[in-house]
Amino acid sequence: MGSFTHIDAEGRVRMVDVGNKPPTDRQAVAQSIVVMQPETFERITDRKIKKGNVLETARIAGVMAAKKTADLIPMCHPLNLRHVEVNFFPETATHRIRIEAAVRVIDQTGVEMEALTAATVAALTIYDMCKSYDRGMAIVDTWLISKSGGKSGDFTRSASGGKT
Repeated sequence: MGSFTHIDAEGRVRMVDVGNKPPTDRQAVAQSIVVMQPETFERITDRKIKKGNVLETARIAGVMAAKKTADLIPMCHPLNLRHVEVNFFPETATHRIRIEAAVRVIDQTGVEMEALTAATVAALTIYDMCKSYDRGMAIVDTWLISKSGGKSGDFTRSASGGKT
């Protein structure tokens, strides 16, 4: 690992200049998991939450969040995203909903932060829509699953949590 690219020689933060980098196809996939009480899980999967369809609302929130990442994370570059997809994987036995967000761009910098932001905001939306039923919900295991493209190459999280 090299030096921090967001800090100049005098220790001041800065946005990295990516102007000389060639645009390449870059993709990232991230996840976040919401753990809840069995009754809350059942209400979500049976679409019996008073505020509406929780997962579709969270999907929209995740897509919108990916598009707003540069407004939220100070050193992120605004990107012209080509694709954002947010999917849900309910785990009945553990009363968890795993959220997976995939983002794609053809640009000079990656989309890891956009994928992480999409997954996280989708999880926060589930919490917000269901908090009146279950304030003990937990958002856990938010991480980058994979990324491809760019100078640093590809990354895939192994089942044990390390890089492969």
